[in-house]
Amino acid sequence: MKILALVCFLAAVVCAPAQTEPPKLIQTIPLPGVAGRIDHLAADIKGQHLFIASLGNNTVEVVDLKTGTKIQSLSGFSEPQGIVYALEFDRIFAANGSDGTCRILDGHSFKTLNTVTIGDDADNARYDKRARRVYVGYGDGALAALDAKTGAKTANIKLAGHPEAFQLEENGNRIFVNVPSAGQIAVVNRENQTVTATWPTTGAGGNFPMALDEANRRLFVGCRSPARLLVYDTDSGKLVANMEINGDNDDLFYDAKRKCLYLSCGEGFLDVMAQRDADHYETITNLPTASGARTSLFVPELDRLYLAVPHRWGRNAEIRVFQIPP
Repeated sequence: MKILALVCFLAAVVCAPAQTEPPKLIQTIPLPGVAGRIDHLAADIKGQHLFIASLGNNTVEVVDLKTGTKIQSLSGFSEPQGIVYALEFDRIFAANGSDGTCRILDGHSFKTLNTVTIGDDADNARYDKRARRVYVGYGDGALAALDAKTGAKTANIKLAGHPEAFQLEENGNRIFVNVPSAGQIAVVNRENQTVTATWPTTGAGGNFPMALDEANRRLFVGCRSPARLLVYDTDSGKLVANMEINGDNDDLFYDAKRKCLYLSCGEGFLDVMAQRDADHYETITNLPTASGARTSLFVPELDRLYLAVPHRWGRNAEIRVFQIPP
């Protein structure tokens, strides 16, 4: 009986709900003059700058993270959507949905250095540090690859539909791409620039945001129809978990240090989930935020999550800064 009791106790400890302190709002940074929808964000950690793709305002906003103030509003963009910063070259890459270009800017003067034509609805962007390439999703279904040093377009990878969020392996050659119009996740080999597999989004559609836990070989996909978090085994492509989340999720991040997921949802919540093991997850909190606040950026080096709150119903646009507890 003692052995049985010990086994039951250990099982209860292993399966007990994870105790995780929720993110804490520590600062609000006003974005005066910013109207309309805000899309994605990027950070220059060394320079302490946050870059905000203000799609509805046709601007890129620059925030000084040291002072917590907006220092510049860069004009002349055409519905900027995806945005990334390449430290090696001190360059900002901003993809424009309206005119299908990617503008390349100096990371300190913020002046435009080059404008590259990508294609219709240039959208999400990611930086491949190892290959020093910038990938941009666009059009009816493709990823464009740009040389981060020269800006030259070096490859074009065809997909079954318009790509939304995608993630690159750091220790492998794959790109995982959300293709919601095709109801699938495309797996791309970025060495030969071809699609090697497609995985169906089982039980939910509208797969927009994505995050990757490379160490545990898990891919996280946020869906809107209905609002679910899907978890895939990246070895087999099989669905291993399906969790309820809040609606209108547009950004999703995995925190490897704390084994947590952060999901910014336009319904007005920041969902935080704990990873109990590779196949089991539980909701820690649904932190109330603001309606329409669906884009964010988690910066693990700073233990900060930056949430974009758009101008709406008399509420001014702002960035809410959350401290992630140890």
